Amino acid sequence: MTTHLSVARTLDHCTVLGPGTRAVLWVQGCPLRCRGCVAAETLPFEGGTSRTVAELADWLCGLDGIEGVTFSGGEPFSQAGALAELLDAVRERRPDFGAMAYSGFRHEALRRGGPDRLALLQRLDLLVDGPYRAARHGSLRWRGSDNQRLIPLTDRYLRALAEPDTTAGIELSVDADGSLSWAGVPPAPGFREGLEEQLAARGFVLHTEARRER
Repeated sequence: MTTHLSVARTLDHCTVLGPGTRAVLWVQGCPLRCRGCVAAETLPFEGGTSRTVAELADWLCGLDGIEGVTFSGGEPFSQAGALAELLDAVRERRPDFGAMAYSGFRHEALRRGGPDRLALLQRLDLLVDGPYRAARHGSLRWRGSDNQRLIPLTDRYLRALAEPDTTAGIELSVDADGSLSWAGVPPAPGFREGLEEQLAARGFVLHTEARRER
């Protein structure tokens, strides 16, 4: 049986959601409802685009100049089995491919989860865990609030984690259809609203597949 993932968005090259230059895959669907989420469109499990694991593996293996992938969402651990299968398929061709994921669940809770969640954890190099808390927003590296943790699951990114814990910033990009989108973790709350207002004043419309503050 062909395994599918429900995907909200993909990005070929990104430097603000993990170490180095990476691809990013945002899954569709999240069981959590963190107040202040700036990507409400990724929360419903309905919607998204159905993509096969084989198709996504071909995409990742065909990208030059990246050292790994970051899974965001949505909630990656809601599709943990398929993401674990995806990493296995990629590493058959690119054995040194890195993997990082965000989760609104704490690491301890994920370790008590089912076999799919454990399988994904075992294949990750770095985890950002915990729900976004608007009251604890901070200008932090790769995460939105100071309750969230950067947890190394292998030694691959230890050197990167020793660097200053300050925001990696935001990247804006123009998609093939001319729409504007962004990636990253906003250094201040209310980023999406402020950006949309400034763009609207200049006649631009922000692509709706924005990212959550986490």
